Order: sequence, then C-alpha cells, then structure tokens
Amino acid sequence: MANNIYISVLLLVTTCGSLFIAFLAWRKRENPISISLFFGMIASSFYSFGYAFEISSSDLESIQFWLKVEYIGISFGPFIWFAMVLYYTNHKRFLRKWELALLAFTPLTTFIMYYTNEWHQLFYTSMSIDTSTGSPHATMEVGPFYLLHVAYSYLLFMIGMWLLIQMYRKSALHMKKQIAFMMIGSAAPFGITLLYLTGLLPSPIDFSPFGFLFSGIFYTWGIYQYNMLNLVPVASQKVFESMKDAVIVFDLDDRVISFNRASVEIFPILHAKKAMGMPGDHLFKDDPDLLERLVVDSVPEGRVKMVCGTRTAYYHVQVSQVSNRKRTLIGKMILLSDVTESVLAEKTLRINERQLRELNTFKDKMFTVVAHDIRDPLAILINLMDLLRDEMKVCGVKHEEVVEAMDQQLENTYTLVESLLDWFRSQRGGMVFNPIVGNLSEIVQKQIRLLQVHYDRKRIQLLSKVPMETLVYADMEMLNVIIRNLLTNAIKFTEDGGRIEVTAVKKGDTVTVSVSDTGIGIAPEQVSHLLMEEFPTPVTGTSGERGLGLGLTLCREFIRINGGDIWFKPGVKQGSVFSFSLPRNHLELGEGNG
Repeated sequence: MANNIYISVLLLVTTCGSLFIAFLAWRKRENPISISLFFGMIASSFYSFGYAFEISSSDLESIQFWLKVEYIGISFGPFIWFAMVLYYTNHKRFLRKWELALLAFTPLTTFIMYYTNEWHQLFYTSMSIDTSTGSPHATMEVGPFYLLHVAYSYLLFMIGMWLLIQMYRKSALHMKKQIAFMMIGSAAPFGITLLYLTGLLPSPIDFSPFGFLFSGIFYTWGIYQYNMLNLVPVASQKVFESMKDAVIVFDLDDRVISFNRASVEIFPILHAKKAMGMPGDHLFKDDPDLLERLVVDSVPEGRVKMVCGTRTAYYHVQVSQVSNRKRTLIGKMILLSDVTESVLAEKTLRINERQLRELNTFKDKMFTVVAHDIRDPLAILINLMDLLRDEMKVCGVKHEEVVEAMDQQLENTYTLVESLLDWFRSQRGGMVFNPIVGNLSEIVQKQIRLLQVHYDRKRIQLLSKVPMETLVYADMEMLNVIIRNLLTNAIKFTEDGGRIEVTAVKKGDTVTVSVSDTGIGIAPEQVSHLLMEEFPTPVTGTSGERGLGLGLTLCREFIRINGGDIWFKPGVKQGSVFSFSLPRNHLELGEGNG
C-alpha cells in the first residue's frame, strides 16, 4: 500500500507537469496546434489525476468513481492527439466539420458506454478488487466496446506516426529535431500502454500516465529549445485566410510552409497536393523579380508586373523575416498587394499630364506664327482692293485678273481662318483632351459631305472605303480636324476630274487610315522635311489654292496627341498617299504614350 502512495504522488506530479504544458500551449493559442496541445494535456491530466486516487483507493466504489474521472481523458485523448498531428503536419484540410464529427464518434461512444456500463456490461463485463499483490487494485474483464476503443486509438496512432515520419523525411535539417521531439513525445504514452495491455510489462500498476509525463518533458523541451509551436503559420488562421493580400510563408530553405487563399488565385500551382514544401525557385520560375526578392535579403520592397491568366496585374511586394520570441530567424514571408487599379490610374494621370503639357506647348508655338500667317494675306487683299479701286476710277473696263486674284486670296484666308477656328474650337474649356471610342466610317462620311462643294467644283470623285464597323479611340473633335484637313489638301492638289479614296485597315491594336489621290504629288524638295518642320511653307494647289501649311501641322500634332503616327508616300505628278494610325482602345493609347 505504501508503494501505491508513492506512485500516487508521482502521478500528481505528472498531472502538474501536464497542466504546465497546457498553460504553455494556451499562451500560444493563436495557433490551432496549440489549442490541440492544450486540450491534449488537459485530457492527460484527467487520466493521471484520476489514476493517482484510483491506486490509493481500497474499495470498488471509490475505484469506479476515479475511473470515471480517468475516462474523461482516456476517451478523448487519442482523438485530440490525432487532431494536433493533422494541424502539425499541415493536413488541416481533413478537419472539416463533418470529418471531425466522424472522428469524434468513437471517443464519444467510448465515454457514454463506460459511464453506462453498469446497465449493459458491454465495456467491462466484470470488475473486482484483487489483493494478491498486497495492495488492492481493480481487475476487469473487457467487453467489445473496450476493444473498439483500443483498436480506434492505435489506428489513429499509426496514421499519426506515419504522417510525422513523412513530414520528417521531407523537412529541412533544422526542422527535423522539432519533428523528432514530437514523435518521441507522442510515442511514449501509446508505447507504455501497449506494453501494459499485451502483458509485456508484468505489473498490476498501469504506468501509462507516466508516459504523459515523459511526453510533457519532450514537449516542453521542444517548445523552448526548438520552437516546436512556431512551425505552423505565424498569423492567426482566420485572419490569414481572410486576407485580400496574398501571403506566402517560406522556411529557411526557401520552401513553402503556408499560404492563404489569395495566394492560390495568383499562383494556381499552389492547388497541387505537393504545394507544401515546394521550392521557391519552382513557385516563382516565371517571375524572376519575385524569386530575387526571396533569395536576396538586400532587395527592397517594390512593384512587380505579373501575368495572371489573361490579365496583366501589378503587385506591391514586401518580404519580411519571420522570427520567434527569442528573435531567432525561422523563415520568410512574402506579402503581395494588388495595386493594379492605382497603377493604371497613375499611368492615366501621367498620360493626361503629358498631353496637356504638349497641347500648351503647341499652343505657344502656334501663336508665334498666327499673326504672320494672317497678316500677309490680309495685306495683299488690302493692296488688291486699293489697286482695284484706283483702276476702276481711271477706266470702266473689267478687271478679271484682279478680281480672280482677290477671290483666291479670300479663299486662302478663309481656309486659314477655318483651320484656326478648328484649333480653338477643339480646345474650348482649357485644352481638354477627351478621347472616346468612335465610328471612323461615320466621321469620314460627315467630312465628305461638308466638303462636297469643293470637290464638286473640280469634278473630283471622292470615295470612302472605310468599313462601317471600324472603331477608333480618339478625341472626336481632333479626329474631325485631321480628316477634314487631309481631304482638303487632297482636293487642292488633285486636278479636275481626279479621284480621292479614303481607306482604313486594322493592324493589331491600331487602325491605319489612308487618304490617296491622283493629284500632282509632292515636290522632291519637300519630301525630306514636309513632316519635320513645325510649320511647312505653303504650296500652291492646282487651282491656285495654298495648302500643306497650318492644316498639316494640326494633323501631325493631333495624331501624335491621340497616340498615333503620320506618314506619306510621295509621288511627282502621280498622286500621293497620306496615312496615319490611331489606337482601337484606351490600353493601346496608354502603352503608346507611356
């Protein structure tokens, strides 16, 4: 009996050790594995505490009472331990509600069947006190539900140990010690119980509760020496999974040990069963910028461009080192924040700012020549009017040449003023650039109708071959000016009875518009610098018109502002072709001017 008292004291010490481990686990309760360890230690405390009083009891009624205390821990201990192993080995996907309910069915049945055993004797068929060894102890004949409990417990133990062994084989060297302590601490109570059940340990005393003391020592050592509980994700699981930003945690060997749902959306490869333990160079094989930030400690945080399926996205990348409470480095964490919308908005602002700056610069250039371009034709008109007035006073004859010259000068002046009005009209409201998607065919047809008087006078055939469904992304006011000026120039340099065609061809993300004519072409001395000069020297048309001055300058600037380009095919006495390109959508405009 005295020996039993000593053993009872040791069992109470074991209970205190288990409660201390439970306290340590509760302090780290932000991790699910700590919660499992906490409940596991509480279960072992019930077992050792109840057994301490069982072996010191001398009557069957007291023994039965303390056995009920023990079975609070005995029934649920293996189930709690197995849940802890699933969390520890990153198999928490098997702990959904219905799977937990299935796993808990047998422990709950064990608990109920023992507490109601006196009604059915299906757990213990009989129970008595044996005093042959000098100290009273209970002897029981086991029933079918006891055997079910034992089979269930050791099935979970074998599966759990297999998971730990697999984890040990795949883990880095610095993590193997943690896993080894987990395996040794877990094997102790199951191993001692197995020796007792098989009779290999010839003693009436069940030393299984002392296995929990052994486990407690190893768990405590692992927690404080090898940071066993820091192997799981650092952040709270609920917060971690609900984050909109992608978070990927790596160990010291740059292998994946945890990630959230947002990461899977960016890297679908994380859907794979072997995602845990995946090397970083394999995960980031298509993203060298991310790989560099992972493996090189000195690379600062910044922005990366990534292709996610059919979508181009921008992410702000931040790499943080993960340390434990002792400031020992245990891994790295990469945080990816989607900043695509802000990047596109920033790009749009830069484009608009540059375009406004260019418009204002062009406006300043324009005003330096406006006075000269208007003053000269008006001065000629004044002189011609004075000459006509004097001639008409001297004689009453007709002055057809003077009148015709005046008429031509008036038309040229009108054209110049019209171009200036186009410019100012398109810039109402303070140089606003307002691109939208528009139908190119409708715009060309509109300008053809407005110029009908001019090409009918010279019997020119003007045709549009622009497909009806052709769309462009441009400022519609500017596009009207571009089309009108190119058509006006073509009419000016096409002889009577000639032909002008407007065509459009889609090339990738752009549309190329061409205005071809059968006119007199472009003089060789103008070819090299026609589109290079700020304001080309005006050239006389086939009927004395002046052209290729301010109008062509407007076309060139407006096309460039809209994200396109302009060029021409020269020809002497065989016509010419002026072509320009425009984007089909706003993304192409951004890339072309960025």
